[in-house]
Amino acid sequence: MASIETFNVAVPDSQLEQLTQKLEHTNFPDELDEAGWAYGAPLADIKRLTKYWQEQYDWRKAEAAINELPNHRTPIDVDGFGTLNIHFIHQKSPVEGAIPLLFCHGWPGSFLEVTKILPLLSSSTTPSFHIIAPSLPNYGFSSGVTKRGFSLPQYAETCHKLMLKLGYPQYVTQGGDWGCMITRIMSLLYPSHVRAAHINMIRGHAPTLFSNPLLYLQHKFSPYNAREKGAADRSNWMLKEGSGYRMQQATKPQTLGYSLSDSPVGLLAWIYEKLHDWTDNYPWTNDEILTWVSIYWHSTSGPAATLRIYYEAAKDSGFGRDRSELYIPTVKLGLSHFPKEITVVPKAYGRTMGPVVFESEKEKGGHFAAWECPDELVSDLRVMFGKGGGAEGVVDGRSGYGVEKGRAKL
Repeated sequence: MASIETFNVAVPDSQLEQLTQKLEHTNFPDELDEAGWAYGAPLADIKRLTKYWQEQYDWRKAEAAINELPNHRTPIDVDGFGTLNIHFIHQKSPVEGAIPLLFCHGWPGSFLEVTKILPLLSSSTTPSFHIIAPSLPNYGFSSGVTKRGFSLPQYAETCHKLMLKLGYPQYVTQGGDWGCMITRIMSLLYPSHVRAAHINMIRGHAPTLFSNPLLYLQHKFSPYNAREKGAADRSNWMLKEGSGYRMQQATKPQTLGYSLSDSPVGLLAWIYEKLHDWTDNYPWTNDEILTWVSIYWHSTSGPAATLRIYYEAAKDSGFGRDRSELYIPTVKLGLSHFPKEITVVPKAYGRTMGPVVFESEKEKGGHFAAWECPDELVSDLRVMFGKGGGAEGVVDGRSGYGVEKGRAKL
């Protein structure tokens, strides 16, 4: 396809040598006795990971594994912001009628999150999917943005134009973190193209008697289950003890960016804290942690650029975070509730976000569902889009089961 090229990650040796030097000259802070996780990432953990990064971690091995994926890059014109080179994974299914699915990551994730579900969703098991997982602008191996005001609508525009360029005029989406909000804005802006959306970070609001009387009454008189009973504790913990990062990134991202761009250990600690706090006792390996962090350290635009989405979305009064949480009537919606998401809400809250056609509640799992619980996420998508599912057949000519009779191939 014109102007779409295969892409290989190739971090220069000089960049790896500079990283080694920086790690060797790290100045670690002190730490209070028995601090644990109360003050942030523990010193012993960061020293251990730094030593491993210096002496054992092999970026070239990780890079080679990334390059085994179907990586591509293509220029996308974004209105008012010029042309951005967008890196993306495009894993095509052997099933002709596979459903095009856009997988959208957030922070501090990356395109890497899709890798565990790629072989599951794109296999010949039906319904099957063509998977498209971009590095968002400012992230991974996509271009950075040089002008102010690149907010959720521009991320949505980039992803939508990518899907059109790949020959998918109709498609479905899956997102968590910023990926949830971006795909929600895509549903709002491009409802004739986004045929259904599935999200695993649910940020709805309590139904009111005036906005949705039936849902309000159901919520008022239905007892909470175990997950819903723990929702307030988890959400309150996040608000009181885990949300400082968001205020900093949404108000003064540039100031924080100097530290994250200059200190690999500072970047490691900043991200590692979230990998620990936002998951459900997931057993992170040293290599997993350092590969996630290395994607940021070696990214095209650097770690500071990834923070700016917080600032821009907070300043956007029309299509920012708040709008993504409100009702969008035109696109079918699927919800997967995980108990250790960074904010946990009762089912009724999620149902205020749109016409819910699929919903599941999990006993385990946190913020990075595709990485922590890939089988659970894949199962939900197959039920939602499979035969008898609430979003069965939403994409014309692409049911996930082969080419439908009487319909043209796209």
